[in-house]
Amino acid sequence: MIVVNTEYIPGKKIVAIKGLVQGNTVRAKHVGRDIMASFKNIVGGELKGYTELLVESRREALSRMLSQAQELGANAVVNVRFATSSITAGAAELYVYGTAVTVVDAAPAQG
Repeated sequence: MIVVNTEYIPGKKIVAIKGLVQGNTVRAKHVGRDIMASFKNIVGGELKGYTELLVESRREALSRMLSQAQELGANAVVNVRFATSSITAGAAELYVYGTAVTVVDAAPAQG
């Protein structure tokens, strides 16, 4: 499955648009991560626990979106975008969406 955040894929031609596909996950903060984050706020630096949480969330949401695209018979997803939103205190949604398409190799330019 080809996944891009552009409207087209170089060297490919879109022959069918299958529709909007999306994936999401809602994650809550972890008490242990919060404690470590509060210590990190004092001394500064990367909040690795939260970085790991976001990486896991992106992977899960992306996997769900790609499953939808596969169910539609797509072989690529274009215009992929990520968004986040706060759901409640301590919980947030990570949402990914794009357009599922079928692509084929573009004919080489003649001339």
